[in-house]
Order: sequence, then structure tokens, then C-alpha cells
Amino acid sequence: MLTEKIPTQKNLAANLLNIYNNKVVSADEAVKIIKSGDDIMVQPGCAVPLTLINAMVKRKDELFGVKMHHILTIGKVPYFDKGMEDHFRHVAYFIGHNARLAVNEGRADHVPIFLSEVPLLFTQGIINLDIALIHVSPPDEHGFCSYGIDVGVIKSTADKAKIIIAQVNPKMPRSLGDSFIHINKISYIVEIDEEIQELPPADEDMSEESAAVYEMIGRTVADLIEDGSTLQLGIGVIPDAVLKFLGNKRGLGIHTEMFSDGVIDLVDSGVITNEMKTLHRGKMIAGFALGTKRLYDFIHNNPIIELHPQEYVNDPFIIAKNIKMVAINSAIEIDLTGQVCADSIGPRMYSGFGGQVDFIRGAARSEGGKPIIALPSTTKDKAISRIVTTLKPGAGVVTSRADVHYVVTEYGVAHLHGKTLRDRVKSMINIAHPDFREELTKYAKENKYL
Repeated sequence: MLTEKIPTQKNLAANLLNIYNNKVVSADEAVKIIKSGDDIMVQPGCAVPLTLINAMVKRKDELFGVKMHHILTIGKVPYFDKGMEDHFRHVAYFIGHNARLAVNEGRADHVPIFLSEVPLLFTQGIINLDIALIHVSPPDEHGFCSYGIDVGVIKSTADKAKIIIAQVNPKMPRSLGDSFIHINKISYIVEIDEEIQELPPADEDMSEESAAVYEMIGRTVADLIEDGSTLQLGIGVIPDAVLKFLGNKRGLGIHTEMFSDGVIDLVDSGVITNEMKTLHRGKMIAGFALGTKRLYDFIHNNPIIELHPQEYVNDPFIIAKNIKMVAINSAIEIDLTGQVCADSIGPRMYSGFGGQVDFIRGAARSEGGKPIIALPSTTKDKAISRIVTTLKPGAGVVTSRADVHYVVTEYGVAHLHGKTLRDRVKSMINIAHPDFREELTKYAKENKYL
């Protein structure tokens, strides 16, 4: 039941309090509604509702063919384990680390799709959703719970679910924006009081040599960013490296599919103000956040931050309304003509499309915009070039050569937009690791690029 530990309790009107308390059940009781063959959407990222998932998995011997839909999740999700595939079939719209083995062993499925279009599969009735498992803040005095750190795909899809089961957690921050669900829409409420999962910085175990490479990439990308730009910055070593070199910029804004801890210091220091944005002036716009408790505390009731559904945040036509939109994305490998593989290593699936193409195209149509692909020139051991003659057999093209404008490695910038194949190939060889330039040049000459 809603208790004094939830600070909004005393503000709830009596009728809302009754509605709330009548929906409170245990996790084991709530998941009894799940049946074989159901399609279930799970709130993703660090907001994954593990209490509900663990209760559901305890019923595995009673359940068969349940489809679990979501983007990446963080942490230990038990239905990825071997032997679970007949009971719970995961459908990945982006493949996280914990799901990669299951997908590549054929125990889970992957849907190649732009992140902006994932919610539309459900809102347009292409997939009929039976149940949504969500993780939200306690209700405010009007009965609205916040989806907290992850609004992106879950809000719109949950609205189409026949049944919504919610973990209500006082540790979930109350994010603002288009981020709320009323208790009237929730079918079952399971109260928990647990810390939200955290995702620490990606560079914690990096060698000094690798750190130096990413520092050079970050500095070069930062040099391309003008005062007054609006940024798409994801999570990972490259976005964090870029953020380190933005301290001398002014009037930056944020419109991004997601963000992490790295933005906090730039907001506090007045570098990120959002005051020069042409869309949502004064606001940071995103779909979700991945990070640490420091980030979650920063998000809570912060009027500078608005989280919105991903079909809005990642819509290229919306993105393009921001002047000087800078999209920063990475890749697994890029060929000499500019084709970007970012989702697979050969035929082996690694991640997904995510929002890369959404933001590359949005930034390209922005006034003064800059779409950037940034990556180290080689693998960590320097054994393999990531600037390649041709993509590996079976590798997928996520961003086409016609979409690519800027490519950055630790050796500089290749500006490809509007350039001939000959000029493109020259530029790409110039930013490849010196150990591989002779090999790349030989291939280019044999194939009449040079």
C-alpha cells in the first residue's frame, strides 16, 4: 500500500488514494495475468522493471511462446539465459551486451529498424501489445506517475497495451516533459523501494594509449562544433571524450535520443544553456538517460530537462528544426567510399540501427548542421583497420555513403559530402592508420578509384 515513505501520499486526494491502493498487489500476483503467447513490452535501459521480470520468470514452466519486446536493457535479465527460449522469446530492436549471445545463437530475435519507428509498430497496430511492464515514480497530487529516466519507446507503446503492470519506486526520479502516466491507466501496481540501476562511464578500464586516441578524436570533433550548436550525444567513450573539450564553447543546446552524466558539468558551468535553440528553447530534449545516481538526481524535477517519446525526439524532420544541429555517432567500420557499418561484425549482429540514421539525416537538413561519424582508425590492438577497402562479407550498411558528411578518426577529418569517389577515397585514406594506408591505396588504384 502507498505509505508515508512515498512523499506524495499526503497530497493525493482521497479518491485517487483509493484508486491507487485498490491496484496494489504483490509482484507474484501481478504477473499471474501473463499467459502463453502474449506480446509484452518491457521498459528498457536502466529502468528495466526487474522485480516484475523475475516474478514472471518464476512462472516459466507455465508459460510458452511469450514474446518480450524491448530496446537494450542493463543488467542481468533472466529470460536471456539458455533454456528460456521456448518460454520467453526476446525480440530486440537494439541488441544490448546482455542479449548479444542469445541473438547470435538464434535464441532471440532482432528487428532492424530506425529507433524513431519502433513505437509506430505498436501505435499503428502492426504489433498488438498485450501487456506493458513499466517502472515509474510515485504519483503526484494529481495521480500522475513519471516514467523517470526512460520515456523513449515505453510511453507510446504502453498506451496501446491491454494491461499495464507498474513497479512504483520512490527512487525513480520524476522527469518532466511528455513523461507521465495516470494511475487510472495502470492495471496493477507493485510497490518497491530500490536503487535504480546505474551504468558507469565506459572508459574506466581503458589503457592510456586508447585513452589518448579517444582524446584526439574528442578534440577534433569538438573543433567542428560552433557556439550555439545543438548536440546529439549518446553514451560511450567518444561522446564523453567530446564533452571534455567543450568547456570553451558558448550557448550549446541538447536534442538527443539519450544522454549520460557528461552533460551535468557543462550545464552547471553555463556551456549548455539551450538558449540559442530554435526548437524547445531553454530545454534539453531527450528520450531516455543512462548513467549514475548523480545523473538521476540531476534529472529529478529539473525544469531544464524534458523527456519525450522517441518517435518525436528522433523524427528527422523535428531534429532538422534545430539550427546548427550536430549529430555525433560511431561505427564498427567504414569503407573507402563512406559506407558505414554500425550494427554487425560481418554477419554477426552486434547492436542495431538505433538513432544513427535519424540524427544523421536530421542534422544534414538542419541549417548549419553537421552529421559526424567518429571512430578510432583501428581496433584496440591495432591489428585491424576500421577504415576498410570493403565492408566484411555479411556486414550491414546502417548509414549509406550518400548520408555521410564528416568522418573523424584520431588522424583528422574526412569531409565526404558532395565529393567524388576519387576525392572520398583520398580523404578516407588520409584519416586511416598509417600502417594500413599503403594497402588501402593499392586497393584503390586496382579498382580505379585513384
